[in-house]
Amino acid sequence: MTQYAFYFDSSKCTGCKTCQVVCKENHKLPTDNLWRRVLEYQGGSWSVDASGCYVPEGAFGYKISLSCNHCDMPACMANCATGAISKDEDTGIVSIDREACIGCKACITACPYEAPTFIEETGVVSKCDMCLDEVSSGHVPFCVASCPMRALDWGDKDELIAKYGEGDVEIEPLPENTTGANLIIKPHPAAQKTGAGTGSTVNLAEEL
Repeated sequence: MTQYAFYFDSSKCTGCKTCQVVCKENHKLPTDNLWRRVLEYQGGSWSVDASGCYVPEGAFGYKISLSCNHCDMPACMANCATGAISKDEDTGIVSIDREACIGCKACITACPYEAPTFIEETGVVSKCDMCLDEVSSGHVPFCVASCPMRALDWGDKDELIAKYGEGDVEIEPLPENTTGANLIIKPHPAAQKTGAGTGSTVNLAEEL
């Protein structure tokens, strides 16, 4: 079985949100619904020197581009009451059958990465499907193709690891990897470990 995965280089990401916008546009997602989000994590403080200039004191910041991680042990699938969520045996892609979904939102509560999103207009849940139609046609997901900094990549997980290394998915503001996330992250030099961080996510509510 092939397990497709995403790769993300946090040291390259400028936070332009092109991946987020392109995903939303191509999948025709309603207002307040995103399949990919760019999180901004910041910390530290500033002081004022004798000349009145602001001086950083341990200030840091970095971005994380995040979607569904198509986990080995999807919490969303384990908690779906109707069996609407499944993991493809050939690709490892986790998808939602919208005909079977009853909109109970149990998957939203269960997912540690907040990947599923409730669509008010239809009363069902949706999420990233790795641009299944594009992938099936021999293309790459829209987010990967659109990133101007080439901070995103996609493909067979073993091949990505061979190319980029194991990476580290347990960096703030992400949770502990309890579901076998198929995401490889090259951390930003300022990245802090999950659970040991001193900063916070600073995105405005309307950005997420």
